[in-house]
Amino acid sequence: MSISPSNIGDKQASPMAGGDIAARVKAAREAVGYSIEDLAVTCGLANVEISAIESGRDFSPAKLKRIAGALQVPLSDFLPTEMQ
Repeated sequence: MSISPSNIGDKQASPMAGGDIAARVKAAREAVGYSIEDLAVTCGLANVEISAIESGRDFSPAKLKRIAGALQVPLSDFLPTEMQ
């Protein structure tokens, strides 16, 4: 199941929320020094899936949860404050 940034947690999101999620995922990945390939191996996703999330084309809750686990950050770190 995929969701759009406008319905994460059943709260209304701003148009920039998708970009916020993508930027937060990328920033978290870079903060631990992972390449897209490193993160893909660590969380069991394909490189293209990570790229899709970081470019704002995919916001699958299951994928975001796997990424958060691999980076050892809470899933809420990826969500804009108005969505928490």
